[in-house]
Amino acid sequence: MRTSRALNFVILLGIVSLFADMTYEGARSAVGPFLGMLGASAFAISVVSGGGELVGYGLRLWSGRLADRTHHYWAITFAGYALNLFAVPLLAFAENWQVAAALVILERTGKALRTPARDAMLSYATKTTGRGWGFGLHEALDQVGATVGPLVLTVVIAQNADYRRGFAALLVPALAALGTLALAWRLYPRPQDLEIPDVRLSTSAGFPKAYWVYLCGSALVAAGYADYPLLAYHFGRAGTVSLAWIPALYALAMGVDAIAAVIFGRWFDRSGVTVLVFSTVVSASFALFGFGARAEFAVLGTILWGIGMGAQESIMRAAIADMTSPARRATAYGVFNLAYGVAWFSGSALMGWMYAHSIAGLMVFSVTAQLFAIPCFVWATQLRRADGLM
Repeated sequence: MRTSRALNFVILLGIVSLFADMTYEGARSAVGPFLGMLGASAFAISVVSGGGELVGYGLRLWSGRLADRTHHYWAITFAGYALNLFAVPLLAFAENWQVAAALVILERTGKALRTPARDAMLSYATKTTGRGWGFGLHEALDQVGATVGPLVLTVVIAQNADYRRGFAALLVPALAALGTLALAWRLYPRPQDLEIPDVRLSTSAGFPKAYWVYLCGSALVAAGYADYPLLAYHFGRAGTVSLAWIPALYALAMGVDAIAAVIFGRWFDRSGVTVLVFSTVVSASFALFGFGARAEFAVLGTILWGIGMGAQESIMRAAIADMTSPARRATAYGVFNLAYGVAWFSGSALMGWMYAHSIAGLMVFSVTAQLFAIPCFVWATQLRRADGLM
């Protein structure tokens, strides 16, 4: 009975993420050209996009601590989703790029507010379903929305030749996400009751050493992972992929992400953090192919990139839950997201600079940073065994 209720809760939150990703990933696929149409320069667009991501990750430390201190997981999650989702259709009313930029940052702020609290609630249910399976299933549903959203926006814009109508249409999945979230709240007002207490997890104020070692490994992976826009820029500049097919490759990556999340999630429940060693080895070479000079290499690089994203978005979150006590888990997710986000932003900025100077150097940095994470994951596994958590 507990397993069935826990799985249903994971599916409900997965459906929320599906509709939410349809909303904001749909918008993100067109917000760059929209800002340009309103008069923003390429530099302004890059600052808004990168700055929004940095703010989004940075605020998660504060929101995670807030969730743990107040235990108002649902209230914080609702507030975050409301900001995250309603900022998108409001883009339809933006008359200048500064207002549109503010809405883009507001959308990222909302995601930052709700993510640690939501992940903490998910972690309570995944103790019963299996951490990897639960987070993997949630990520798979999430990526279905990330794939469908841009396609929906493309159809609306193609029919109306109007970005504003496209953004306005995204109000529908936004309302669907909030409606499903309300249903989940009514059915599961105390998701923490879904978790079976584990006395082996420390209830002290700090986190175990394995957590910090694992965090270092995750940050190295993030630093070496190029943003898809940089890959897409290379596809267009090098002529390896036609402009019309670049969005299709992104959809391919999202589909691979969804499949990889489920596969690696199941595997994680049997083998633990060591699965990240395998996924890192497989995906670390995406830059060697993605930044190559042939179309088939671009496709392979995109697939490897999607595999890595699937592992990062499922296993990495699942492992945090196994290392921390329920009372400190939202804070643990906040700290993790802050470190991960700063590393991702810093690595992406460095690789953006390196692209203009040495693509070979970019490839070496990307692969090396990810491979350096492997000893951290192995060490974290050994520490967890020493603590009796495996």
